[in-house]
Amino acid sequence: MTSPINPLTAAVIGASGYTGAETIRLLARHPHVTLGPVTANAQAGRTLGSLFPHLHGVGGRTLVKAEDVSWDGVDVAFGCLPHGTSEQLLGHLPAHVTVIDLSADYRFRNPATYAATYGREHSQPEKTVSAVYGLTEFARARLCAKPPVIACPGCYPTATLLALLPGVSGGMISTDDIIIDAKSGVSGAGRSLKEANLFCETAEGVHAYGVGAHRHAPEIDQEIGIAAGGADVTVNFTPHLIPMARGEIVTCHVKLAGGASADDLRAAMAARYAAEPFVKVVEAGVSPDTRWVRGTNLAIIAVFPDRIPGRAILVAVIDNLVKGSGGQAIQNMNVAFDLPEQAGLTLEPLFP
Repeated sequence: MTSPINPLTAAVIGASGYTGAETIRLLARHPHVTLGPVTANAQAGRTLGSLFPHLHGVGGRTLVKAEDVSWDGVDVAFGCLPHGTSEQLLGHLPAHVTVIDLSADYRFRNPATYAATYGREHSQPEKTVSAVYGLTEFARARLCAKPPVIACPGCYPTATLLALLPGVSGGMISTDDIIIDAKSGVSGAGRSLKEANLFCETAEGVHAYGVGAHRHAPEIDQEIGIAAGGADVTVNFTPHLIPMARGEIVTCHVKLAGGASADDLRAAMAARYAAEPFVKVVEAGVSPDTRWVRGTNLAIIAVFPDRIPGRAILVAVIDNLVKGSGGQAIQNMNVAFDLPEQAGLTLEPLFP
């Protein structure tokens, strides 16, 4: 794998939220990237340091409005905008700019599913059909072609799909009975001022939300269905908000298929991920902790036999802001631009 003579220039569009800040934090240490324009329309004119004092190395950079960006010399744009806003802006960038979108706007292969899930018609349905769904470990061949639009998965789908896809595609997990119990830190809800996200509203308690109707469920359905050869899949998915800043854990309850045991499933998953730099399958009996991946692009997965015969329980942990967001986006960029896949992402977990 070779690196370009000149570093890539990367723009971050929508830099005022947690996703934007984390993407900038990671890009700032990337050996093959120069940070280009950073935008935040409502904060234009402010410096990054005034908005995020922890970004010391790039704190003097001034935020600009997206419409004021000159795209000459920009190689890649990371879209860290809300759904709807993202496709309206990123869909009209010059053809030489590779778009890596962290919103939901390009994740659905069927524009009708996007419209039903997000309550709005897609303005450029042809682009959501052709975008590459960037779950890196399952999209390398398509990413290597440097597609014009890369759609990064949501944080919940990232953890869930990494846990389930090997077993589904290998015929070891039945798709007609998948139950996903998911929990995420408060940063997953974004940085906007919402009463439900205030400290006194989230501390010392856990609650389910989006019950029976969370927008990540159809995204999970789509990808599991593809892995199962085009099957029509509907998962049972319930997310919970837990009182910590970052981190995510998903517990997947599945029915085994094809005569497989939990040990067979664990062995198949370990073999599938053996060469993956960011996915680890732990040995039998080990239950991963979100602290094991905090601040990293790692995903750690465990497989347990259920006490109910013929079933298994899979547990996966990620950092929702890194592997579930900015880190995976940069991993996709590395693959698409023929850079070392781990460049900028060799981070050890933060502890305690």
